[in-house]
Amino acid sequence: MEHGEPLDRVARIQAEWRRERPDLDIAPQGVIGRLHRLADRLGEELRLVYDRYGLGEGEFDVLCALRRAGEPYERAPGELAAHTMVTTGAMTKRIDRLERAGLVTRRRSADDQRGRIVALTGPGRELIDRAFTDHMRNERRLLDLLTPAEAESLETLLTAWLSRVERPRVPDGG
Repeated sequence: MEHGEPLDRVARIQAEWRRERPDLDIAPQGVIGRLHRLADRLGEELRLVYDRYGLGEGEFDVLCALRRAGEPYERAPGELAAHTMVTTGAMTKRIDRLERAGLVTRRRSADDQRGRIVALTGPGRELIDRAFTDHMRNERRLLDLLTPAEAESLETLLTAWLSRVERPRVPDGG
């Protein structure tokens, strides 16, 4: 933080911790705390678009995963869960809501009669195409708060950090 700039909320919290616990290194809180606050704010901004289309974030994710699948815009529920990183139970609830809204259909798999296939309906495809267009416009608006160089540097840093955090852990004693 440059000299003379007012302290943001995270810096004020850090100053209090430095006073109360000078024995601790609270420097990580500067990055993690700001990332956490930024994620919360970005989530609020992204939900504005989802709300405009009557979708929750989860329903938006399901419709996007189906649309990204390409023609005929369908996937098995387990595949949808993997593409959206939620449990199959949570996925069932999302699919139920989308089916009630007429945005997806469910049918038995031709390959496996026990399996199910979820597919976008015509109205579902039209809705997600409009919603995703607005979503990308909204993300562009948010990213344009940075310079192109800042955005590129941030993407590089976040990609590296995320790959290290998500790296599979090696069991001890191996």
